Amino acid sequence: MSETATFSPTTPRQAAAEPTTAKTATDQGPPAAPGPWALLTIDVQNDFARADGPGAIEGTEALLPAMARAAAGFRAAGLPVFHLVRLYLPDGSNAERCRRASIVAGRRLVCPGTDGSQLHPALAPPGGGIRLDDRALLAGAAQQVGPREWVLFKPRWGGFYGTRLADELRGLGVGTVAVVGANFPNCPRTTVYEASERDFDVVVVADAISRVYPRGLAECRDIGARVLNTAELIDALAPAAGTTTTASPGG
Repeated sequence: MSETATFSPTTPRQAAAEPTTAKTATDQGPPAAPGPWALLTIDVQNDFARADGPGAIEGTEALLPAMARAAAGFRAAGLPVFHLVRLYLPDGSNAERCRRASIVAGRRLVCPGTDGSQLHPALAPPGGGIRLDDRALLAGAAQQVGPREWVLFKPRWGGFYGTRLADELRGLGVGTVAVVGANFPNCPRTTVYEASERDFDVVVVADAISRVYPRGLAECRDIGARVLNTAELIDALAPAAGTTTTASPGG
């Protein structure tokens, strides 16, 4: 039997104390109520997002306007935005094993302090001029860059592994996360699964994630994620404005 998840627009979701009956998203039913949502942007940094960057991910630059619309929609609704970023140390010590050798050999990719490591201007908070606080981020702190907007360093593919993201989201009363960024087979998809494992409801914004493919989106639906495009996402946000708490990460 298939269950359809229901979300309250005002009551934060709590993690289940015990495993619950497995859900399937093959019949997702009517659109979910917005509830307390947050946006997660994944690796939208110059080195990855720019077509001429050393780690350019095919198709990412073309989707920056859609990612920017999603971020603007969350800001306008007063809902939290978290930017998850990578910062590879020059000695490769915090890089994934598959990339470590190239970093050690001299490849400079999202290296702390470089322009390439910064958030792409399309995703930067209004007013711009934001530089990542590499030391604080690498130490695990959340860098606040806007009234309801923060940056977190993630040490591996997913946004939850080795980070304080889950605690920060729960502290803000968030129960649903929407995911945009680069690139679907690696970091966004891992983040979707990690969010689901932590009992967050998940929205995959399909036209704002690079390198998406139909089977991958179907598999996200099969673990209960909802797949929307940016226009549908923005339409869903209006009722959610003002439903999260005002606590600040790290406070």
